[in-house]
Amino acid sequence: MPRLTVIANDVAHEIPFSRGASVREILDATGLRVRSGCRGNGACGLCLVQIEAGEVDDPTKSERLILSPEQLERNTRLACQLMPEGDLRIRIVDGASKSHWRELGRDRGDSLRGVSAGLAVDLGTTHISLSLWDLEHGHRLSGRIGLNPQFYYGADVVTRLIAAGESASNARKIARMPLDAVGEALLDMCSRDGLSPRDVSRVAVVGNTPMLALLTETDSQTLLRPRSWTQPIDCKLDNPGTWVSVMGIHPEATVEVIPPFAGFVGSDLLAGVLATHLTDHPGGLLIDFGTNSEVALWDGNTLWVTSAAGGPAFESCEIGCGMPAEPGAIYRVDRQQDCSELRLQVIGGGEARGLCGSGLVDLIAFLRGTGDLTRTGKFAAPHLKDGFVVQQEGPTIRLTSRDVDMFQRAKAAVGVGIETLLAMARMSAAELSRVCVCGAFGQQLNVRNAQLVGILPDTPPERVELHGNTALAGCERLLLSPTGAADLAVLRKQAAIISLSQASDFETLFLENLYLRPLDADET
Repeated sequence: MPRLTVIANDVAHEIPFSRGASVREILDATGLRVRSGCRGNGACGLCLVQIEAGEVDDPTKSERLILSPEQLERNTRLACQLMPEGDLRIRIVDGASKSHWRELGRDRGDSLRGVSAGLAVDLGTTHISLSLWDLEHGHRLSGRIGLNPQFYYGADVVTRLIAAGESASNARKIARMPLDAVGEALLDMCSRDGLSPRDVSRVAVVGNTPMLALLTETDSQTLLRPRSWTQPIDCKLDNPGTWVSVMGIHPEATVEVIPPFAGFVGSDLLAGVLATHLTDHPGGLLIDFGTNSEVALWDGNTLWVTSAAGGPAFESCEIGCGMPAEPGAIYRVDRQQDCSELRLQVIGGGEARGLCGSGLVDLIAFLRGTGDLTRTGKFAAPHLKDGFVVQQEGPTIRLTSRDVDMFQRAKAAVGVGIETLLAMARMSAAELSRVCVCGAFGQQLNVRNAQLVGILPDTPPERVELHGNTALAGCERLLLSPTGAADLAVLRKQAAIISLSQASDFETLFLENLYLRPLDADET
C-alpha cells in the first residue's frame, strides 16, 4: 500500500492510503487537515501543500487558474486536486484548526449552493455519526463522526440514565449535549464544503433507545425498570424548533426522531436491518457491536431482536490500552514474517497510541495462539503479573488482565444474545446464510480471529459481511427513499423482542461464553 508522508509543524507523519483518493480526502480522515472552503473542486484555493518528493500528475486546470507561476514553480499544489498513485512526501503550507470531527466519505462534485439538503444522524453511545445529503439528486455532500459528549456523564447507558433521573437540570443538560455536537459538526461540514446550514430542510435521527430517550427527555427511569424492557418506548421530540435555532437550519425544516422498537432495541438496529436487506432471505444474522450491542435474526417469518449490555469494551473506551477507532489506533495485529515480533497497523499511520476494538480482537487471538493467554483469559508466564507489552517505544501499550476480563464480559453478553435468538428461531449457526457485522468495531475486523475467540459464530468466513455503520446507512435510506417509512413499518410488525434478562439459562450461557474459544465449541 502506498504511503503519504506529511510534514506538519516540522513533524513527519506516515499515512497509508488507497489509490483513488485526493490528498485532501486522505488528510481529512486524520487529524492533519488542510484549510478548505469548497467541495474539493479547487475553487477556494485554500488547501495548499508543497510537494517534497514523489511523482504526481501535472497541475490541473483549476490549479493553473488559482495558483501563481511562482507557487507552481515551488511545487505548491492544491491538496484537493492531487491524486497520488504512489509514495508521496508533502508539507502542509497552511493547516486548518484542529477539529473534534473526522470526515466520513462524500460524493465528489461541484459546489452546490441553495440545494435542498437533508441531515441523517446516528446517535450512538460513544460516537455521533452524521451525513449531509442533496435530497434532489441523492448525493452525499459531506459526513462527520465524533465522540458523544454525554460521555461526561458515564461511558455506559445505565449510568447516564441514572444521572438524568437525578434532576431536571441534569436531564436538560444531557439532552442538549448531542444537539450542540450535531450543530458543531454541521457547521464544520458547511464551512469546509461551501454549504449553508439553512439549506437543511429535513433531519432524521436514529439511535439506541437510551440515547433517544435522553435526547427527547423521556422519563429516564422507564428504561431502568425491567418490566419495560419488552415494551415500546415513546421518544417524542417536543420542540423541534430548538434544533432549528441551535443548528441554524431552514426555519421550516422538519426534524424526525425515528422511534425505537422497544426496550433497549433502538431504531439504529431497525435502520441497520433496512440497510443490509437482512430480511430478503432467511438465515440472516445482524450484530451491531457497541456499548449497547444489538442483535437481529431473520428466520423467514419473524425478525428476532435483542440487546446485550456489552459495555464500552468494543469501543475500547474502558480498556487500559484502548482507544476509539481514530488516528493513532492499532486496528490490526499479526506476526512479522519470519520474525517473532508483532506487526502493528495504525489508523492514519504514524505513532501508535492504543488499540481499537479490531486490534484488541487480533491481539487476544494472537496471544491465544502463542499460549500466552489461556482459554479462561489468564496470562501464562512470564506475563502473569504485568500483562503483555504491545509497544515499549513511544507511549507504552500494555494489555492487562483487567482488559482481557472486560473483553470477555462484553463478548460473553453478545454470545448469549446470539445463542438465545438461534434457539428461539430453532436454528443452528450452520444454518446461517449470512452474518452482518455492523458498527465501527467491525470495519477492520479480522473475521477468523473474531471467530477463534468467540466474537462471531463459527460459520464459513465467506458468509460474514463487514458493513461498518449500518445505522447511519439505514437512516440515510429513511431520509432519501419514498418507501423508507413503509419498509420500517413492515419490520416493526415482523419483529419480536427477546429480553435476555428473562432467559432462564442466562447465567449458564454467559459463563460458557466467557471462554476464549469458538462460539459453537464444547468446553470439555
